Amino acid sequence: MVAGMDAVWILPVLLVLPLLLWTSSTFVFYFKKCFYVAYMMLLAVIAIPICILKSGGRDIENMRVIRFMVRHVKYFLGLRFQVSGWEHLQTDGPYVIISNHQSSLDVLGMMEVLPDRCSTIAKKELLWAGTVGMICWLGGIVFINRKKTSDAKNVMSDAAKTMLADKIRLWVFPEGTRNQNGGLLPFKKGAFHLAIQAQVPIVPIVFSSYSNFYLRKEKEFKSGTITLKILPKIETKGLTADDVTLLSEQSFGIMRSAFLEISGQSVQSNGPSTH
Repeated sequence: MVAGMDAVWILPVLLVLPLLLWTSSTFVFYFKKCFYVAYMMLLAVIAIPICILKSGGRDIENMRVIRFMVRHVKYFLGLRFQVSGWEHLQTDGPYVIISNHQSSLDVLGMMEVLPDRCSTIAKKELLWAGTVGMICWLGGIVFINRKKTSDAKNVMSDAAKTMLADKIRLWVFPEGTRNQNGGLLPFKKGAFHLAIQAQVPIVPIVFSSYSNFYLRKEKEFKSGTITLKILPKIETKGLTADDVTLLSEQSFGIMRSAFLEISGQSVQSNGPSTH
């Protein structure tokens, strides 16, 4: 009897779900968003014990496991990536990757090109995001408190020492927050202080605009192709803290031009950089 009642409820759902996916862009938006979050948390549940058994705990080598497990998620969301400039990641030793930041979907692009021994810098709040926060911690992600500048500076200073000692790479989003306004936000200076302090090169990676398939305000999430352009490295050897602003502005200009080029947009200006 109970099984029969369950079937009565399930049948309408199975009939209505395809109809909503076909006719309502708003429903598709929320369905894809919820699926993405839930599926990433499920993958984290699977990855956590694998990482613990493989590395014994927190270790940047766990990013290999995370990268492997996340790379297929794009297919479920109807996304594809076109990558150019792979040769610019063939750089030995530590370096800092900087990229623009549009949404949580950036994680998929990151895993598409993430080099070995590379982790990222993320906001501290992510640490409390359930199983995703735990797998991020196991992957050696560096967490910063964006509300306390002094704490963030100390974390960056420690990260620079770790980069050199352990020969790792770090991925940073210099805009500091998500931005889907059709350009790049002014850059924060942390990534450039980090690179100069460690005297390691910067490798800029630019994601094309998501506006042709993902519009958060309009509640649209269609299938689409994202272009990732990996740009030539920018050397920092011999630079000092006095060069941070110039380095930031140089990086902003290069990445903004590349963003407009691969997104097919006209020139806009959000300013070069900020503290």
